[in-house]
Parts: sequence; structure tokens; C-alpha cells
Amino acid sequence: MSAAPHSPADLLPHAAPMILLERVLDWNGADWVVAEVDIGPHTPFLDRERGVPAHVGLEWMAQCCGLFAGLDARAGGGPVRVGYLLGTRRYRARRLWFGVGERLRVEARLLLRDGGMAVFDCTIGGDGEDEPVAAAQLTLYQPEA
Repeated sequence: MSAAPHSPADLLPHAAPMILLERVLDWNGADWVVAEVDIGPHTPFLDRERGVPAHVGLEWMAQCCGLFAGLDARAGGGPVRVGYLLGTRRYRARRLWFGVGERLRVEARLLLRDGGMAVFDCTIGGDGEDEPVAAAQLTLYQPEA
């Protein structure tokens, strides 16, 4: 386990404002990464009255998987490369909206890697919640450079 030395902007092949995660909290270099997002006026996809719709959680999860790939590339001395979300299984959100002022913890745990394909179990944890507020399994592909 180690603190990640990079910000999401260093690890994702995205441009602002589409870098949706704010901080990399932790990763172990082998099979998981943890990041955070704060819901506030700056948050893309925000509805000021209701918050951020739950389906945006899928993109947070996909970007968390991207952080894993970016950290892995940086640790190996390679460049950050683009990856693609191929599919999602069993996305479950316990609510329809993530509220303004919430700090959410997004986790991705690697289940399988075969060449450029990878499968991750992902969760989103809410402030003071014992159970994840959203969970899914994501399948991603990163082509060879």
C-alpha cells in the first residue's frame, strides 16, 4: 500500500473539465486504487437542486480504473494511454442522486487482467455510510501502443 504520487490529471488521458475525480487516496500497485470526488458547484453534470445523477457514478468508476492503469504505467516508466469502457455488469445505486457537499470514495479492485483486457469490481462509498452507495463490475480494454 502506498500513497499515489500523482493527481488524476497526471494519470488520465482526459482534458478538463472531464477529469471527474479529484484525488488519488491510495493504491497498492497490484490490484486496487482508491480516489475521491467532492460534489460542489464545480462538479460536472451537477443539477444545483438535486446534485449529480447516480448514472454519473459509472464514469467515476471508469476513471478510477483509468487511474489504476495510469499508476501502473507510471510505475513501469511508461506513458499514460487511452483505455475504453467495454461494458458494465450489475450497476446498482442505492439512490438516484449524489448530493451537493458529499465527499465520495471511489474504489476499483482488479479481478482479472488478460493482455489489454481487465475486469474491475468498483464501489462508491458515501460520507458516513457503512455500505457502498453504488457498485458495479466494469470491463475495460487498453490497446497496445
